[in-house]
Amino acid sequence: MQDHCDPFPPFHGRDRLISAIDHAVQHDDPQQIARTLRGALCEAIADSRIQLPACVHRPISDHYARRELYRSPAHGYSIVAMSWAPGQGTPLHDHSGLWCVEGVWLGQLEVTQYRLLERRGERFRFQAEPSVIGDCGSAGSLIPPHEYHTIRNTSDERLAISVHVYQGEMTRSAIFEPDHDGWYERRMKEMETDAA
Repeated sequence: MQDHCDPFPPFHGRDRLISAIDHAVQHDDPQQIARTLRGALCEAIADSRIQLPACVHRPISDHYARRELYRSPAHGYSIVAMSWAPGQGTPLHDHSGLWCVEGVWLGQLEVTQYRLLERRGERFRFQAEPSVIGDCGSAGSLIPPHEYHTIRNTSDERLAISVHVYQGEMTRSAIFEPDHDGWYERRMKEMETDAA
């Protein structure tokens, strides 16, 4: 039951989702956590008893929406739902050293991981890996140091929704902006959440 002081939006099946994630993060090894959590997210997406709050079905026109659904006081992880209007995506970014498991709740997302080739101060050179298309019901993970990536809604017409479980609260991220000759310039960005 949700406490009246809980700052996170209520939704059907919230306790089921949290219980599944709590169970998955009991491991010490990030690889094992990611494997277990990918399975738990895929099951949660298929479970009709879990319905995300109405707010995540409302995209925001000028940026993809980030809405925090829960932060675990016991385990430290956070759950963030992202709403992607048609064609919306991220710049190349990292997760500030946190592992993350991402599940596609609605629609389809394209994820492209980047391999770091070289670094000179705040300048980085990457090689893009082949993109992966995540259909509704699929889940993937990013574990540092393999955390550089972009995400994009592949549809020109339909909303996409994803649920991300981060190792902790992700308050900032490095964004990599193309410079020249294949190099990127890093800048830090504070990660804000949108109202529920």
